Amino acid sequence: PSSVSGAFQEHLRHLGLQDFPCGRGTRHGLPPPVLSGRPQNSPGLRAGRAGPEEAVPPGGESPEALLELLRERSSPWALPPGCSPQERLLCEAAVLAPELLRGSRLCQALRSLRMVDKGVEEVDEGVLRFQQLEELILTANRISRVTSAHLPRTLKVLELCCNAVCDLQDLCARPPPELQHLGLGYNRLCGPSQEKLLTVDFWPNLISLDLSFNSLTDLLELASQLSTLQKLRILVLQGNPLALIPTYRGFLVDSLPRLSILDDIHIWPEERQQFHGLARQPELTRSGARVVVSIGEMKGLPDPEAFQQLEVGSEGPVITHSYCVTYEF
Repeated sequence: PSSVSGAFQEHLRHLGLQDFPCGRGTRHGLPPPVLSGRPQNSPGLRAGRAGPEEAVPPGGESPEALLELLRERSSPWALPPGCSPQERLLCEAAVLAPELLRGSRLCQALRSLRMVDKGVEEVDEGVLRFQQLEELILTANRISRVTSAHLPRTLKVLELCCNAVCDLQDLCARPPPELQHLGLGYNRLCGPSQEKLLTVDFWPNLISLDLSFNSLTDLLELASQLSTLQKLRILVLQGNPLALIPTYRGFLVDSLPRLSILDDIHIWPEERQQFHGLARQPELTRSGARVVVSIGEMKGLPDPEAFQQLEVGSEGPVITHSYCVTYEF
């Protein structure tokens, strides 16, 4: 299956970081530029430009000239219009500091890695090479399970939105201790076992949690477990069946007094006062919902008034029609 590290290497080949004007270009006689500051974000690497003491060898190009080839739209080596800011910064870093691309130095320098819609199915052990990684974005892939042993301990943001995650057991075996945001929206999580894995025992520093558009149904159990997350301030649960409960928002607002934002809506003091005491009435959090469907108009059926025009006692034929209407939710 396609892995994160494999997709990363393929993406580097696609960017052509070893090819002119990136990499060493035709500056084979130049000493490596001096790095200034520590690398920040990914792939935004900060590198010092070649100083005036670095003479350009005959037939070579200066770093400024090579950067111009990347930035000038009419250049045959210009970056594509859809190139992200991170990709642009990485290409420019390959010009200014090509030695960063050698061996594992690039992986060690990256702070953020975005692999969106790359067909990734596995978070493999190779991710551990990113020793300083703080943000891992894996949105819109095909990941069904995440092994926490393959995640760098430095991770603060893990985004898994729009995947096929159905179980958190492997992720919670040894999760990154400093994780602040966990994005699991648009996956296949369903209770009741999953709620027990969303506690402070696994996520002591979690500030933001996105569980939207899964199949969670047990509001009472989920609120009980989330209440242990002392640092949780942002919660997204919309799109789950439990959000259909009439007292859903009020119950969570009262159950999680430290929460600041629920389903992208700020919780104001007036709302918290309005729902005060609702958490002590669990009987109001019914696990069922009633849906009333009204049919306003149906086309393609015989008009009933036409049958009413038959005279009493007439021998006209009586035609009966039966219909079956099916609703899928």
